[in-house]
Amino acid sequence: MAITIDAKLLTWGRRTLAVGAVAVVSAGTACAQTPTGPILEMGAPGESGYLRLLLLFAALALAPALLAVITSFARIVIVLFFLRAGLGTQQIPPNYVIIGLAIFLTIFTMLPALEQIHTESVAPLLAGKIELAEAGKLSEAPLREFMDGQVREDDLAMFRELAQVPAEVTRVSVPMTVLIPSFVLGELRAAFMIGFIVYLPFVIIDLVVASTLASTGLITLPATAISLPFKLLLFVMVDGWKLLTESLLATF
Repeated sequence: MAITIDAKLLTWGRRTLAVGAVAVVSAGTACAQTPTGPILEMGAPGESGYLRLLLLFAALALAPALLAVITSFARIVIVLFFLRAGLGTQQIPPNYVIIGLAIFLTIFTMLPALEQIHTESVAPLLAGKIELAEAGKLSEAPLREFMDGQVREDDLAMFRELAQVPAEVTRVSVPMTVLIPSFVLGELRAAFMIGFIVYLPFVIIDLVVASTLASTGLITLPATAISLPFKLLLFVMVDGWKLLTESLLATF
């Protein structure tokens, strides 16, 4: 039984890494292009091979940052950190617990796109039917569809104007260099709005406790330490983790 579980976990891990690698290559390849074509053109085959290798290493080095900004990870992890700040529990839950939860929630929200990437690009790549560059181009469509569904029209219009994208370029064919920053701004805005809503009840509890202590003359007692049990009690009574997760996933 243990051997079967390990094999399944190993297979899932390989597929996840492959999907991530193809997504990073797709984002890196798309960002290195303009509406008219690639930025760099190398004439000699040897120079082209060295350039591709250099771009591959650069993509792997930037993989965490790229995966954070082209997925739902940024919104989820920011909201979770707002929750911890509102509770005032310092390092509880620890950072690696919050980041791990954010990663799995990100996989859950992007599962349709990840499955499409695996079917259309990763599986053929592992089977040797297509090259890595072609797999990266095939994986661009699911990522573009996900980001296009979350991006705000105002943000997209601003970056289109700054990048001087022609008016005849439609939204579905806008360059990734315009779509990705527009998507990131929208994710940050949504994360801070949700974080404000999550943070507000805990601020009210702090104010009530502080005013109660002040009215009773116990101003020397730390209000945050006194309010912490009440905030934890409120969060547990309303089943906060389930409520927050459900509400957060419903925004996608």
